[in-house]
Amino acid sequence: MTHPRYTKLLDSLPPTVPFVGPEVIERTTGQPFSARLGANENTFGPSPKALEAMRQADTEIWKYPDSASHDLKSEIAAQNDVGYDNIVIGEGVDGLLGYLARMMVEQGDAVVTSDGAYPTFNYHVAGFGGVLHKVPFKDDHEDLDALIARAAEVDAKLLYLSNPDNPMGSYIPGDTIAAALDRLPTGCLMILDEAYIELAPQDARTPIATEDPRVIRMRSMSKAYGLAGARVGYALGAAPLIKNFDKIRNHFGMNRSAQHAALAALQDTEWLAHIQTQVQQARDHLTRIANDNGLTALPSATNFVTIDCGKDGAYAKAVLDNLAAQGIFVRMPGPAPLNRCIRVSCAQTAALDLFAAALPAALKAAQ
Repeated sequence: MTHPRYTKLLDSLPPTVPFVGPEVIERTTGQPFSARLGANENTFGPSPKALEAMRQADTEIWKYPDSASHDLKSEIAAQNDVGYDNIVIGEGVDGLLGYLARMMVEQGDAVVTSDGAYPTFNYHVAGFGGVLHKVPFKDDHEDLDALIARAAEVDAKLLYLSNPDNPMGSYIPGDTIAAALDRLPTGCLMILDEAYIELAPQDARTPIATEDPRVIRMRSMSKAYGLAGARVGYALGAAPLIKNFDKIRNHFGMNRSAQHAALAALQDTEWLAHIQTQVQQARDHLTRIANDNGLTALPSATNFVTIDCGKDGAYAKAVLDNLAAQGIFVRMPGPAPLNRCIRVSCAQTAALDLFAAALPAALKAAQ
């Protein structure tokens, strides 16, 4: 009997996925969610101008996309005051992280990240044979000093830092990150994942020269711009680094209509300001809900609020499970002590009211 001859690396990997999507959970349980508050999606929606651009582009969906994403890259370059050659467009930050891992990671290479940080990055590193070295969060923040120290200890090729971070919603001032770059070990590239940067205070932005070879910044159109389903992300970095993406990326991987929608979304600055206001109001709403139930909402610089349930991971998991049984989809961080919390996405008042109504019963059931 013939069979595919898989690589030894593939055979060594566990049959896991980074996230179990809400649709998968709904199909498994046979129960739809009434409030979708676990995926950090922008439920307020994208710019109407972006939706119209997508509808118009759909009539030409028979065409392949622009393999260079020229117009979109030009807009990003203008808005960020960087060169056209400092930008690569990809299928969300997830896609770009996968390309970067393919470019940088060989079997046995060391990579440093935080214990509890974005699992999709870990998934890509493992997929190319890298060895992950994890550093615990410190006081619900990523521990930048410890990350850099560990990178030096293991001769890491990559150091992953999200700012603001997922899953806790905290952030490190950008000036602090910039100053720390001088301590980054030689030959280590910092991945600065700024997926939530448009929703963060101004001092979260890191003043880094785009041609600085020590850093690549990742940005997303999924959060503030509400285009998670379109799968659009981009990276800013030194031109030689960015050029190397062309050696391995899927040149026709972008969706043509999504390219047009992303361009229109970036140009609609009034809608972005509207979303920033809506998210802040939702953060305030979630903080009130937490306080009303004797819980603590952690300060958030993102489009979600992490709520400390005040006990251990087993208790928080019981709260989450009971919320799910009531049709409320939320998530929780993975490792202790972060797993004492649940993480709730910002959303319209109606959805947050459903969460508020379900939470007291979930807390009582978890006792």
